[in-house]
Amino acid sequence: MALLCGLVPAQAIDRLNLRVADVVNPGFALHDIQAVFDAGAGTAVVSVGRARAGARLARDVRLRCGRAALSFEGLTCHNAELRVAGKRVAAVFDLEMNLRSGRTHLVAALGQGRVEVLREDDGSVHVGLVEVAAEGLLALLQIWSPELVRGVRDLKAVGSASGEIDWTQSGSGGSRLGARLRFANAGFGTADGLRAAEKVGVELAVDARQAGETWHWEASADWRQGAAYLHPLYLEAGPRFSARGRLDGERLRVERADVELEGVRRLSATATANLDALADGSISLEVEGADLALIGPRWIAPLLAPASADRMRFSGHMTGALRLQQGHVQAIEGVFEDAGFSLAGVADGAGVALGPVAGRVSWVKGKRSNSHLEIAGGRWEKLTLGAFVIDAELMDDSVQFARTTVPVLDGALVLDGLSLSRGQSGWQGSGSVVIEPVSMPALTAALELPLMSGVLSASLPGLRVSPGEIALDGALVISVFDGYVHATGLRLREPFGVASHLSADIEARHIDLAQLTETFSFGSITGFVDADVRGLELARWRPVGFDARIVSSPGDYRRRISQRAVQNIGALGGAGAIAAIQRSLLRVFDTFGYSELGLHCRLAGGVCLMDGIEGGARADGGFVIVRGGGVPALDVIGYNRRVDWDELVNRLQRVIAENVAPELR
Repeated sequence: MALLCGLVPAQAIDRLNLRVADVVNPGFALHDIQAVFDAGAGTAVVSVGRARAGARLARDVRLRCGRAALSFEGLTCHNAELRVAGKRVAAVFDLEMNLRSGRTHLVAALGQGRVEVLREDDGSVHVGLVEVAAEGLLALLQIWSPELVRGVRDLKAVGSASGEIDWTQSGSGGSRLGARLRFANAGFGTADGLRAAEKVGVELAVDARQAGETWHWEASADWRQGAAYLHPLYLEAGPRFSARGRLDGERLRVERADVELEGVRRLSATATANLDALADGSISLEVEGADLALIGPRWIAPLLAPASADRMRFSGHMTGALRLQQGHVQAIEGVFEDAGFSLAGVADGAGVALGPVAGRVSWVKGKRSNSHLEIAGGRWEKLTLGAFVIDAELMDDSVQFARTTVPVLDGALVLDGLSLSRGQSGWQGSGSVVIEPVSMPALTAALELPLMSGVLSASLPGLRVSPGEIALDGALVISVFDGYVHATGLRLREPFGVASHLSADIEARHIDLAQLTETFSFGSITGFVDADVRGLELARWRPVGFDARIVSSPGDYRRRISQRAVQNIGALGGAGAIAAIQRSLLRVFDTFGYSELGLHCRLAGGVCLMDGIEGGARADGGFVIVRGGGVPALDVIGYNRRVDWDELVNRLQRVIAENVAPELR
């Protein structure tokens, strides 16, 4: 082109077309280059059929110069517009090229920032970025990696980038690439709120050397400011990252990567992947000396149970390894030392706690592996658990537990034949549960309830676990007050969630009222009762629905009721439950005879629909709760058939606690 310009006087050139087949550099290549100069208008159009940088290829690159000049020394192109594949890049370009030496200077103005590219005579390239806004950076990335830009467009990125990138060539044909980049006030956010970052400050450094077809590289990142939320993880500034590896064509190898993370003595990784399919790569992680008290709430809890993460606490240390292939876990190993875990309850904070824990958990896809954990003790709600051992065999998406005995007070909870498997909907499985007899005095003392005699035991041969639910076939039996309570159809949904829900059917037979009323300071009643509670529903351990009926047990036994018990039962029936003509008897006698008693409550929508003895309905709308018998005899009549459940419970609690007669208004 210099020869052509030397032969043709510049003033004689009105329009000039130039074509160059190829310009090739180890780092980039331009093919099918054409330049059209219009001397009269002072404009030019430079087009490139194909442009390559590294492994990235762009087609139909066109630079339209608003003001251009061509001379013996070179060409200039100012106020230029760039289009790639017909789409305009949101930047204004200035280009100066020395046609003799090849020295090229390109400046791209992107709003308040700019990118400056300088190619020296020896082929080295220097790129400088000055406060390039996120949108401008994406516009430049669009040229070489449109698929990457499409993947992050919805992030609504903000912030700016500054730094330098240098490319040099050695005499042996190798090359060196060095980069120092700084991102300031960076951030992003998605419409669904599941990914966001704010005021992020990061410094990146890359140093790569070419040897033949292979690049040997080192990289580091220092996250200095800001925070990010990548559902379900909340991340804060502080981590530092360094890595080294090789790049063979499109094949990327991370030979070693180290992360400095608070609470972890050492965290390292290796990885391999193709640049055009990073998600299909493999990665191996190793962690040593992880302080669970620090990393548990930040990393483990959000992944295990995001909805309950704020109620989880951890302690102790862990060492482990993780291997992934194409985004799927291939192996996990964890060794625990003095570890502990707790999940606080929703209401009172009791919940579940285990520890200290020592042992190993191991899982390898496609192989059988054994895990062994020794738990020194724990707590479930207000119950203290003794030491126990968990042995399990893991195979792909299934776990088979050995017989496990968990001491509870003076009894034990025994899990036998428990196996779990993970399907598309979550974990599910089956087994059996036995509760070896637990004394009621020890149990009621632990639960801070009035002291009761008897025992609790259970044989539940059909334990079924499904996502969010535990169902139990068989019966839980409590021997108490010289009778028994028999619970069947037990189902527990979301046992550790904020909306835990239990359902069951309960049958009680031959409950000694003398022991029961004495235990709860309700007054004195002698005799026995049977009770049936159908469709019991507890939400967060509070009743929300049931159909309950209490009746006198059949048989011949002494039936007496104290004045205080009469008043307390009468309160359940509402004002006027004791006829005025009978109230005078309360001032004369301490106890009364009765022939039968009965109470029916159907709870729905927070309201208890009341009734009394079967067949005891009265013409005045009342219902008989206690039918008098013997001398003196006294009836207790209920008139209020709709009673607010919470109000009723609060009133009875006050009666028992303060030993006063209740009053219904």
